[in-house]
Amino acid sequence: MFKAIPLRQALLGISSAVCAGATTTYYYTTKAEAMTAAEHGLHPAEYPWPHNGMLSTFDHASLRRGYQVYKEVCAACHSLDRIAWRNLVGVTHTTDEAKAFAEELEYDDEPDDEGNPRKRPGKLADYIPGPYPNEQAARAANQGALPPDLSLIAKARHGGADYIFALLTGYPDEPPAGVVLAPGMNYNPYFPGGGIGMARTLFDGVVEYEDGTPATTSQMAKDVSAFLTWAAEPEHDERKKLGLKALIVISAMLGLSVYLKKFKWSPIKNRKFIYNTPKN
Repeated sequence: MFKAIPLRQALLGISSAVCAGATTTYYYTTKAEAMTAAEHGLHPAEYPWPHNGMLSTFDHASLRRGYQVYKEVCAACHSLDRIAWRNLVGVTHTTDEAKAFAEELEYDDEPDDEGNPRKRPGKLADYIPGPYPNEQAARAANQGALPPDLSLIAKARHGGADYIFALLTGYPDEPPAGVVLAPGMNYNPYFPGGGIGMARTLFDGVVEYEDGTPATTSQMAKDVSAFLTWAAEPEHDERKKLGLKALIVISAMLGLSVYLKKFKWSPIKNRKFIYNTPKN
């Protein structure tokens, strides 16, 4: 009734299945790492950020404090090239406050009739300037290291706000035993390789919040992490509002379509015609 399988073919099939299973297991369980775990950097913990909810928006009081931390601490070395003063209006500051920030600075204007360069006060349409005129000046001021622009740093680093918060609060008092750092480097386990050119910048009380919030290291790191996350995605709140509106409209259209299907088209689709043959 059943045809016997030759022993040779059976062994060949078993060995093929074993090889395929071993290859699949190795492929899905082994990570191809270009760096060791220590070189890659410590993975940051996940924190319950207020804006991570599906319908949640940013804590705008935190964003305002975060801008203050950026302005008073981070802006000494890092730029924010993609954010204009107008982007702050209605998010962290009022129109008058943003105008005042812009007017404190001078921007290049069109030359006069004789071709001489001129300066003008900043406008809301101007972008927040960086601390250095060019890359060479930035490297010269930071022992050859180039401070990255922070406009998209939350999207450019795995973990986003979690990574920024962990990095800013992750400086130990002393590097672990056996860790050798290059001259001018600082140890931070969350930075790839462990050696980072940026020294610890946040200390308790380094910023005095205008709303009276205690300026602890963790509070400042939390606020500036939220601000940089917003800077990488200024449309975040508006996108969620539009998504909610679209969800409401689509739900209403779905309900209407179900109604039309059930009460209008169902009787038409289900009606039957009876043909009675004429009697002779």
